[in-house]
Amino acid sequence: MPTPILDFDALAQDIARRTVLCIGDIMLDEFVYGEVSRISPEAPAPVIAAQRSEIHIGGAGNVARNVASLGGRCIFVGLVGDDDAGKRLAAALAEQAGIESVLVCDPSRPTTRKVRFVSEHFSTHMLRADWEQPAPTSDAVEAKLIEAILPQISRADIVLLSDYAKGVLTARVIRHVIDAARELGKPVIVDPKSLNWAIYRGATLLTPNRKEFSEATRSRADTTQSIVDATEDVMRLADCEAILVTQGEHGMTLVLRNGEAVHVPAYPVKVRDVSGAGDTVAAALAVSLATGADWDTALRMANAAAAVAVGKQGTASVSAAELRRKILPHAYLAAEEKIVLEPGALDAQLAEWRGQGQRVGFTNGCFDILHPGHVKVLTAARAACDRLVVGLNSDASVRRLKGADRPVQDERARAEVLAALEAVDLVVIFEEDTPIDLITRIKPSVLVKGGDYTREQVVGHEVVEAAGGRVVLVDILQGFSTTALVHRARGGGK
Repeated sequence: MPTPILDFDALAQDIARRTVLCIGDIMLDEFVYGEVSRISPEAPAPVIAAQRSEIHIGGAGNVARNVASLGGRCIFVGLVGDDDAGKRLAAALAEQAGIESVLVCDPSRPTTRKVRFVSEHFSTHMLRADWEQPAPTSDAVEAKLIEAILPQISRADIVLLSDYAKGVLTARVIRHVIDAARELGKPVIVDPKSLNWAIYRGATLLTPNRKEFSEATRSRADTTQSIVDATEDVMRLADCEAILVTQGEHGMTLVLRNGEAVHVPAYPVKVRDVSGAGDTVAAALAVSLATGADWDTALRMANAAAAVAVGKQGTASVSAAELRRKILPHAYLAAEEKIVLEPGALDAQLAEWRGQGQRVGFTNGCFDILHPGHVKVLTAARAACDRLVVGLNSDASVRRLKGADRPVQDERARAEVLAALEAVDLVVIFEEDTPIDLITRIKPSVLVKGGDYTREQVVGHEVVEAAGGRVVLVDILQGFSTTALVHRARGGGK
């Protein structure tokens, strides 16, 4: 039987109402990108000419980032040192929408920091330098962590333990958290590092990668059946409901307590960087299961999220819009990919097109009821450029321009109809009465309007021409008018 289509939008709305309590080892991830120009005669080792660097919230902090970027709320509890890296992490977390951080400071240890040197051309990690103290924290700091965590459990829908073996998730901390969560009926997900899974006893789900699973079970774990066979003893030891084994390009295998197994293959994607992909999987599972979703839905969400994450550079977070584009059926996806839903998506797409030397065109309108006149203008506009961006008046904007009884269709419906047209490459909804701000931002090479306008009447013509672009007027198709169509549909005659 075919897999049913996941109602992603309904799930996303539910995720927005959920809170994940994430506890674990946070770290400062730095990526230095450059070109490998030669081999050092002293080492020998590759010499990287640094061109740019990026700083990310890593480790369990990246799980929190992914929870927030997927639309959920996150309470994060972690440990930092009294140093510059700790201050930078605290500041970065404070700037992240959707994350409430509770950081315990341990002056006796450094904040975990990792610096990766990456070949820009080959997307290959050449070297990683670590500053860390991978040992359990002291009894006093352990008590502070427990004191900080326990009051947060009742506020969350699900608890996620992200163990990087840097000292936060001691056996005592884990025990207090799982026992308190079970008493309150909260599911617990554990991304484990310890090979002794008895310390995670009572968790709902364990999410080891294949290497971790193989070491913990002393099995090869190279087939679905071998994974199923190896889970029996460890599942009883951990008293968990399920174990999910992530296997990189080989997909994921979920084994339930009753022995039923589900394997999903990985998406065929170009892998750019696997850093933090496990964090993304854990976050996607957490936000899905927090809504009460079934195992199949959570697994599909996690698998799609991993595919998006590995296609990005650095310790990446995945947005709900990116996950939506990855998980929806392709017939529906084509239109969805053309609608700008997130800030920054327009600029990123424009930069990509212009980097390819493509000419960007622009036209705009209400497009309340799409008719042949619209199609002619859009087709002609696309013929005048390489990529066509359509500015679409928002519902509020249409009401101001056309009256209280318009639009007939809401902005999302109008955007989807436009996006389904082959001539349209991108749809951007704007709130203002005119698209002048949008045109100023895009600076199209070609600005297209119907022939019922003069060049001087076309909004934005000065901006476009000043930037070296041109205005194109397309002869309108007589006999077609949205206003007339609405009038006739409401019984107003021909």
